[in-house]
Amino acid sequence: YDENKTTSTSAETVIVAIGQAADLSFLGEGSSLETFRDIALKADEVTLETNLPGVFAGGDGVTGPKSVVEAIFHGHEAAISIDRHLKGEDLREGRVKEKEEPAPRPEDRVFEQKTRQQEKKLPTNERKGNWKEINLGLTEEQAIEEAKRCMNCGYCCECLQCVEACKAEAIDHEMKEQEVELNVGSLILAPGFDKFDPALRGEYGYGRLKNVVTSLEFERLLSASGPFQGHVGRLSDQKEPKRIAWIQCVGSRDITCGRDYCSSVCCTYATKQAIITRDHYPEMETTIFYNDLRTFGKGFDRYHESAVEKYGVRYIKSMISTVKELQQSKNLLISYISDEGEVKEEEFDMVVLSLGLVPSFASKELMEVTSVESNSFGFSHTHPFTPSQTSRSGVYVAGAIEAPRDIPETVMSASSAAALSAELLASERGSMIKEKEYPPERDISGEPPRVGVFVCRCGSNIARVVEVPGVAEYAKTLPFVVYAEENLYTCSTDTQRNIISAIEEHGINRVIVASCSPRTHEPLFQDTIREAGLNKYLFEMANIRDQCSWVHATHPQKATEKAKDLVRMAVARAVTLEPLKELSFEVKQQALVIGGGLSGMVAALSLAKQGFNTSLIEKTGELGGNLRDLHYTLEGVTPKEYLSALIKELEENDKITVYKEAEVVDCSGHVGNFKSKIRCEGKEIELEHGIVIVATGGEEYKPEEYHYGKSDRIITQRELEDKIAHGNGELKGLKEVVMIQCVGSREQPNQYCSRVCCSQAVKNAIRLKEQNPKTRVSILYRDIRSYSFKEIYYRKAREMGVNFVRYEAEAKPEVQVDNGKVRVVVKDDLLPSSIQLAPDYLVLSAAI
Repeated sequence: YDENKTTSTSAETVIVAIGQAADLSFLGEGSSLETFRDIALKADEVTLETNLPGVFAGGDGVTGPKSVVEAIFHGHEAAISIDRHLKGEDLREGRVKEKEEPAPRPEDRVFEQKTRQQEKKLPTNERKGNWKEINLGLTEEQAIEEAKRCMNCGYCCECLQCVEACKAEAIDHEMKEQEVELNVGSLILAPGFDKFDPALRGEYGYGRLKNVVTSLEFERLLSASGPFQGHVGRLSDQKEPKRIAWIQCVGSRDITCGRDYCSSVCCTYATKQAIITRDHYPEMETTIFYNDLRTFGKGFDRYHESAVEKYGVRYIKSMISTVKELQQSKNLLISYISDEGEVKEEEFDMVVLSLGLVPSFASKELMEVTSVESNSFGFSHTHPFTPSQTSRSGVYVAGAIEAPRDIPETVMSASSAAALSAELLASERGSMIKEKEYPPERDISGEPPRVGVFVCRCGSNIARVVEVPGVAEYAKTLPFVVYAEENLYTCSTDTQRNIISAIEEHGINRVIVASCSPRTHEPLFQDTIREAGLNKYLFEMANIRDQCSWVHATHPQKATEKAKDLVRMAVARAVTLEPLKELSFEVKQQALVIGGGLSGMVAALSLAKQGFNTSLIEKTGELGGNLRDLHYTLEGVTPKEYLSALIKELEENDKITVYKEAEVVDCSGHVGNFKSKIRCEGKEIELEHGIVIVATGGEEYKPEEYHYGKSDRIITQRELEDKIAHGNGELKGLKEVVMIQCVGSREQPNQYCSRVCCSQAVKNAIRLKEQNPKTRVSILYRDIRSYSFKEIYYRKAREMGVNFVRYEAEAKPEVQVDNGKVRVVVKDDLLPSSIQLAPDYLVLSAAI
């Protein structure tokens, strides 16, 4: 541009592209607001606050001419600052962004440094009067050269060091997407579950309040491989919390977010986390706020009792509506209603949200691809009597895709799905088995004992009590020990490889692992040393978890000394070990099932469908067991129809032999080869079989409490169901029915939950209300355990007008019988006086 040369051009319209400047005339003279050279306002780049507290500035008035997007961004940031200013909060906390340093360019480059290929352009004299492309693109040779040029994408220099570093061999730079077609006879869907998104319950502050964490995040905090190496610390300041609260049912039993069901696992895993926390930190206070305590699994009630009695975990029955943060300390404030009906407020250092289980996105995709029906919540639709069978034949489900469930029930579900698949694939059994190949077994005869000792920290499970490094050093001093080390997790794949390497490098011919129980891990380690060429019986375990860190958790020094003793004993025994040869023997291809109830019949049929001859023993004259006394299920299914079809199918199967009015009088033999004597019709019959399945079932507890047996107005749930099923006209005229839960359950001598009683009470209560809506039905309970989708029927019962009155174990209902009339008195903590009821029938939910 030469300003000395001018040209005149005629035009109909002139558009002037002018610049912009901030108009600061509104400040006036003597304004105390600071400016930059009188052309822009000065404001903090993070908070946008000016030199005057409470005055904020943004947009072009601060930055000079910028885009609309940046102006809108400043508006949002200023709004956040103003909101914090009015609330008295720190304006800068959590908003200062760290500068991201780009990854350094690698010094060693595989690819030669090359300049970019320049594409040819259309000559200027050929552009006039046409719309030809100016850029003519690269020639074939140029394109090939450009493809060879390193573009510094993510600064990857293709050094392939990541491939070498990845011990899992999971990186393959040449891998391409593939579609694999498999020809299979059955399909098992087991994609697991996702956790509920806590952001949908904003009142608990997750994402806003740093010391509010999810149950899964807290699980990671407890883990030795977690962010704080097993040390529990607050996210706001990494300080050790003194008081932790768990809030239950976050994303469960909640119609507002479409999760009406109970997730089944939350109460128990919250109890587990509280126990582990108290175990690690005895001075730390743990409180669980719950609605109904649903520790219904095997042994879980005793686990809960130990949480209260041994570890001092507090349980407070109350629904929490909101969590507030105290600005100075970042502690959290929880308000709740106590058992006495008083509003109380407590301060906690950390709050854990017990998240519910929701169907995973993979579940939805899988069910769509496989044409499997889902229920209203997105879980797989199944039938109550065939919970692993989907709507499509040959496609089965296992685990939480069917319904929310814990680990033991998931394992059982997986076994069920595997058995159903095995029934379909019985004719092809063994056709695709590949026997694992091991290296030749090393001959150690003539070698002196060379012992290797591997001491496991088990995360913090052992290391928090036992001084593991000291045990490993002690092991090095023992006779015949040529190598000893400590491991974070000895059972991990990486450590197993290290064991194999150590055996080869140090010539080890006996291996000792000091860790957990041989019941669970001995086969794993035996297989590991076999891969190293050692006989699997040249292995010994020292159980320093169960026998040291667990039982002596409060005496770390004594636990450490005992661990050393166990290792010394293991070494002394290992020195005497000799290689053993395993003998094979034929397994009897026949099964014995004891018990002709539902479980026994289903097991016998499954075995028969898989091709095995099966003997089924039933002590009575009829098959069916307790199922014969059930007339309807909570879901409205008729069991008797299913039972009749099942018995017919079983009796027509030529691979099943049924012995009725029979009992087992003797059983001898060993795994794979048993002999049992049964007494049937006065005769003794000997049966040979390879396996035994015991499915003897349970029976209804006959109550001795609540005057059962002294009045025909006091009956059990099973007796009530029988009356309802047989259309007893008397029931339609009932004015009041009272049910008492946990009769013979959750107390001595039956310190367990019978699982079915709550659902049975809800089921019968709904039937009574359907027959006569005017009948007053009251259920006196400790906790209603309508887990999983049974929660829907619990809600239905409440909507129909069924009254639920909670009582404490220490204040059981009192029952009186006077002149044939029943009186029930129960204390409700929310009411100033006891409730007095005069039912036509008192129904006892008896234990199993």
